[in-house]
Amino acid sequence: MKQPILTIVVPCYNEQEVLPITIDALDVLLKKMKTEELISDDSKLLLVDDGSKDETWSIIYKESLRNENVKGLKLAGNVGHQNALLAGLFTAKETSDCVLSIDADLQDDITVIPQFIEHFNKGCDIVYGVRKKRDCDTFFKRSSAEFFYKFMNRMGVNLVYNHADFRLMSKRALIELEKFEEVNMFLRGIVPLIGYKSSCVYYERKERPAGDTKYPLKKMLYFAFDGITSFSVTPIRFVLLTGLISFFVSLLFGVYFLALKFVGHTETGWTSLITSIWLIGGLQLIGIGLIGEYIGKIYKESKRRPKYIIDTDSNHFTKPLSLKNTQRVKDESYNLNLRKLPETN
Repeated sequence: MKQPILTIVVPCYNEQEVLPITIDALDVLLKKMKTEELISDDSKLLLVDDGSKDETWSIIYKESLRNENVKGLKLAGNVGHQNALLAGLFTAKETSDCVLSIDADLQDDITVIPQFIEHFNKGCDIVYGVRKKRDCDTFFKRSSAEFFYKFMNRMGVNLVYNHADFRLMSKRALIELEKFEEVNMFLRGIVPLIGYKSSCVYYERKERPAGDTKYPLKKMLYFAFDGITSFSVTPIRFVLLTGLISFFVSLLFGVYFLALKFVGHTETGWTSLITSIWLIGGLQLIGIGLIGEYIGKIYKESKRRPKYIIDTDSNHFTKPLSLKNTQRVKDESYNLNLRKLPETN
């Protein structure tokens, strides 16, 4: 059986501390898999620089010149993890049979990557890397992650539990992924929508060997909220339901207070009045803000701006012409221009 051409895509943002470790580990793995004839000799590692402000691109560029297994993709600016990942996936699919994505921090276990290839060879177009457990996470992160997956499931979003962006996709799966044109790309929810045959590889997550996490609490909360609003209108329906409940409750209270008025037991109550005003006002602001979030997403989608812009792609690097060849090209161009000049009397 012909060995598949594999490209490992690694999105990077300010990863100068961990990147040399990551490149060495993945390069050794690629060479080992080539020796064992699991993958083609044309397989490579593609590192995507998401507008880093440190020496990330310098490391990638120098390594791509030194090592033929390593290629680099530099984006014109910081576009976010998901868009940087898409840039790598869509660039890699042109020359690959399958593409595997993994974060630069090496917390995902690279030793199970051969299992991804085995599932691919058995006919799976999508292979998910799934964590067995979350022992290395803090209690808050573990409990909040569990709540997120359960909440998304209640919202009707089909997510693979304990799966992030450690996955393998075939070329035809990536072709279908490219047809999803929305700007707000939540890959964990979109990839299962493709519907091709899939399977899971389970692994133990490790500690980060160097550098700091690029997903602090603030980014995690934004990422979760973005995923919810990108895939479900249930929050807006919940606001509508809350409004209906408030309306019927107010009707009941209205009937109750009218009854008190007729029997002569009404009293002016400042506390109850202020409480009700603040409650209803707060609910209205929450509803307006939530609807505004959806309108903002519609606004972004309507502009159809590109998800990313590629600055440099080392896949297309060519050797510079020698001075002799350069002069020859100039002379030929000059002579061609002379022939095009109009004749004068």
